Amino acid sequence: MGETLGDILDEAVHGRFPPPDGGTTVVPSPSHRDSGVVAFTAHSVVFTDEDPRWVRDTLAGMDCDPLAATMNPRFLGALLDRTGRSFDTIDLLTVADPLPGAPALELHEIEDPGHPRVSRARKRRDEVRVWAADGGIVLLGRGVAGRWETAVEVDESARGRGVGRALAIAARHLVPDGQPVWSQQAAGNARSVRAFHAAGFRPVGAEALLLAR
Repeated sequence: MGETLGDILDEAVHGRFPPPDGGTTVVPSPSHRDSGVVAFTAHSVVFTDEDPRWVRDTLAGMDCDPLAATMNPRFLGALLDRTGRSFDTIDLLTVADPLPGAPALELHEIEDPGHPRVSRARKRRDEVRVWAADGGIVLLGRGVAGRWETAVEVDESARGRGVGRALAIAARHLVPDGQPVWSQQAAGNARSVRAFHAAGFRPVGAEALLLAR
């Protein structure tokens, strides 16, 4: 297994995961912006610049299933208190391979840096680009450990027409350099989970991303 979060994610793209031994690997944060936890099958990776001994001692004191300890609200709360970071939710982490050629959707790029969706995306990603289509938008940017990430938004009036799936497929065409493209879906957002699954994104694990304030 690699020694950095980027190495571990690169391996996961190819179906090579940490050993399902119930263990926890602690690695440094890939950047000041990003810290958190990725939970694979029976193995978790905590990426933080905090003392690894504190992480392990805190997990050892958890009164819960050890396999679930890193995603337990008590542990995440302790990590938030210690780091002073913010946190939204636990996401399903998914990835897809790039597709050749241009997207089937007709897209036009939004180049206004003050556009609300561009501004929000830049708080979590670098090199952000956003495209609009009839019924929604799709964005790409470099997120955790420099990976290419995508997110889509579907207009309420366009729901139920397969727009989310089409936008997610478009991201696989738009990602540069033949790189895989990652995405996160909140576990309760069934529409988004279904759309990305239908677009060929495969589940890798769960992710709790802690952001610097």
